Amino acid sequence: MTPGSPTALVLGANGRFGHAVVAAFAQAGWRVLAQVRRAPPQPLPAGARALALPLSAVDALAAQAAGARVVVHAVNPLYTRWRQEALPAARLGMELAQRLGARFMLPGNVYNFGEHMPALLRPDTPLKPSCEKGRIRCQLEAELRGRAAGGQHSVVIRAGDFFGSGRGSWLDLVILKSLSARKLVYPGPLDLPHAWAYLPDLARAFVAVASRDELPDFADLHFPGHTLTGAQLLAAVERAAASLGRVPAQGWRHGSMPWGLIRAGGLLVPSWRAIAEMSYLWRVPHALDGTALQAAIGTLPATPIEAALRAALLDLGLGAGHHGVPAPAA
Repeated sequence: MTPGSPTALVLGANGRFGHAVVAAFAQAGWRVLAQVRRAPPQPLPAGARALALPLSAVDALAAQAAGARVVVHAVNPLYTRWRQEALPAARLGMELAQRLGARFMLPGNVYNFGEHMPALLRPDTPLKPSCEKGRIRCQLEAELRGRAAGGQHSVVIRAGDFFGSGRGSWLDLVILKSLSARKLVYPGPLDLPHAWAYLPDLARAFVAVASRDELPDFADLHFPGHTLTGAQLLAAVERAAASLGRVPAQGWRHGSMPWGLIRAGGLLVPSWRAIAEMSYLWRVPHALDGTALQAAIGTLPATPIEAALRAALLDLGLGAGHHGVPAPAA
């Protein structure tokens, strides 16, 4: 960071995306203010400072972040709390950005398009949500468009399923959950393409967009990330694991997600019900068209999938010598 460096305020900086975006902005030389509800679990990078204030403390946050160029909304409520918390939290972020005169930046997802979405998703693809979370997302983005008419600047950078930068994704919660038993579990058919976003790459795309002044008042950009069939992803996971010495002597086993059981259990377990609602994402092939994003920032950040998965495995403590599939004997 140098004198006169631009400032980014990251809301929800303790989450996986928040952590990745704080690191990316700091590495790019920005001054970063990381809003957190509790002390960060690990030291922040040079150039970043924690603001231990609740999101509702808009006055205090605005005073601390005076002069910020962008506000990155990395707040993501628990799946079971979206109805109560997603829109109120986003509105606090919008209000804060408006007070600061900063661009509001939101990581978007594909929920807006619903279970009948086409195979390639573009910024002009019609929004036809088929679940509550998709409808909430559409309402949120409609509010951003409405604020743009009043002069507030915002951008949505839409991406597929996140992975990397720690725990809490489909990669570790499902696909790698039974790694110690030599088993990889894929949530959908192995022959259908699914969109993924390696978080450090997505975070670098946020930095690149934040550095552009010529965007419209509201911009909807798609981050293509990696589009892989289930078979391609599992093969890449196996290669990444092998590069870390994780080669089961008896080979890998593959399993599937027990969706019927999850739907039945959802009658009693709210978290299962919330997961089951999104099961269509694994049955409907989809990819994101990054043409508009590339036109805005140039070459897109794109770590090769095997390298990205290797880094993700290391972030999860699954390198040689860590718990999981034993490394082969010498």
